[in-house]
Amino acid sequence: MTDDNIYTNDGTITLKKKRAKRTKTGNWKACPFILGNECCERLAYYGMSTNLVNYLSDRLGQGSVRASTNVSNWSGTCYATPLLGAFLADAYFGRYWTIASFSIIYFFGMTLLTLSASLKVLQPHCDTDGCQPSSAQTTVTFVALYMIALGTGGIKPCVSSFGADQFDETDVKERKKKSSFFNWFYLSINIGALFASSVLVWIQMNVGWGWGFGVPAVAMAIAVVFFFSGSSLYRIQKPSGSPFVRLTQVVIASFRKINVKVPKDKSLLFETTDAESQIVGSRKLEHTDKLSFFDKAAVETDSDRGKTSNNPWKLCTVTQVEELKSILGLLPVWASGIIFAAVYSQMSTMFVLQGNTMDQHIGPNFKIPSASLSIFDTLSVIFWAPVYERIIIPLVRRYTHHERGFTQLQRMGIGLLISLFSMMAAAGLEVFRLDYVKKNNLYDDETIPISIFWQVPQYFLIGCAEVFTFIGQLEFFYDQAPDAMRSLCSALSLTTIALGNYLSTLLVTVVAKVTTKNGKPGWIADNLNEGHLDYFFALLAVLSLLNLVVYVFIAKCYTYKKVSGYPN
Repeated sequence: MTDDNIYTNDGTITLKKKRAKRTKTGNWKACPFILGNECCERLAYYGMSTNLVNYLSDRLGQGSVRASTNVSNWSGTCYATPLLGAFLADAYFGRYWTIASFSIIYFFGMTLLTLSASLKVLQPHCDTDGCQPSSAQTTVTFVALYMIALGTGGIKPCVSSFGADQFDETDVKERKKKSSFFNWFYLSINIGALFASSVLVWIQMNVGWGWGFGVPAVAMAIAVVFFFSGSSLYRIQKPSGSPFVRLTQVVIASFRKINVKVPKDKSLLFETTDAESQIVGSRKLEHTDKLSFFDKAAVETDSDRGKTSNNPWKLCTVTQVEELKSILGLLPVWASGIIFAAVYSQMSTMFVLQGNTMDQHIGPNFKIPSASLSIFDTLSVIFWAPVYERIIIPLVRRYTHHERGFTQLQRMGIGLLISLFSMMAAAGLEVFRLDYVKKNNLYDDETIPISIFWQVPQYFLIGCAEVFTFIGQLEFFYDQAPDAMRSLCSALSLTTIALGNYLSTLLVTVVAKVTTKNGKPGWIADNLNEGHLDYFFALLAVLSLLNLVVYVFIAKCYTYKKVSGYPN
């Protein structure tokens, strides 16, 4: 048996720094530990974040706009810090040690948040007029929240890529399994979210916030145990040095040779003669014609020839140039996900506030918290993920003859379209609710006799959109990323959620300021019966439509990555 059959060919090693064996490491045998870790970590995250807007409103005495803004800003930070985690993983520590170290920070943040809701000295004073937290109590809460944001920054960009690393791309059979991994990965996220948005939200609203935050803290501890339990089975990609340095080298080398002509025969561009590229853990990339200006960095001049080693600030390989082209090519696709993320963020803010005004009873005695309606988003994902894997892909494959049914870009585009219908459903429900309030003069009532379950369609549609867009993004950014920059590109995809949250914050702030002039209650009033939340949802629907039109143009212009010596 040859080494190619015994060992992986993608450069992966074990934790003991030995070459990874096919039969003893990775593949599906390592994935249960990664999926279990992700399930418990997401249970912890959603168990704490799903109802956070109500915690800030009820316990920290913040109004609708302020609480919604703080949740959006914090959630945005959770999806921005992955850039730091990704850089450390790709450049220095590798994905395994980055996940391990940041998980500890995450756990300490969850523990501090639990203590802030449990210890009397850290709890705000509450009476019939509401809660009046001290500045110190508020500070402890937000320190805990932003410790969690930092912790998740080292986990989120690495876990999905780390799971995909368990499948050798040079092996045809393993490469096919990798596509399924992303579907099961996202499914595990939503299994954790299912428990969080149902049982944990109920505990928070009916038992207490101490228990409500304590259970997620325990879940995070279990996630850490899950991850370390599979250590002996993992395939680990070696860190390859700072990706930002390599990208900067291409830019500087290109401008240094701004007057140099690129040869028509692209085979004359500089590349190593070795089978592997100069970049650790990266396969060679084939030349593409896009962004041809940067090809100047790979043109050998007389001063470059005859040297025993090249100066990468003056001469770069084709693979290094194509790394930069790949990243720049991803940016338009990345930007088109921001509006979708803004729509997605409404589940933890405006959907919850809308639900607070509706009848939350199931029977005469049981009352469902409005934040628990996100369970229908989770159920939608749990339903659609296997349906997509087992039914839609084989069905569509008959007509497209594409291995995955839809291309990754087509899959994401379908999700953008579905998200538009979600905002239309939310706006339609709010029009109906406000019309009922007006007809029956219920402006001063906290809740009106319209069942909260009328919100189910808007949650279900977002869940369906997630299966197409978010899973498509996970696979697209991993697949199209240069081999040595996969954590960074996973983080890049996550920053769309960060910017979506910040965009939501900006929209709420601008809308509140513009619509409250001359003493008007505004679209997003503290008493939503006097506001026009339907206009806000309609605004998001219009933005979604415009975004979809731009996305179609971007997708048509995109060129997929080509790896030298491998089928694409």
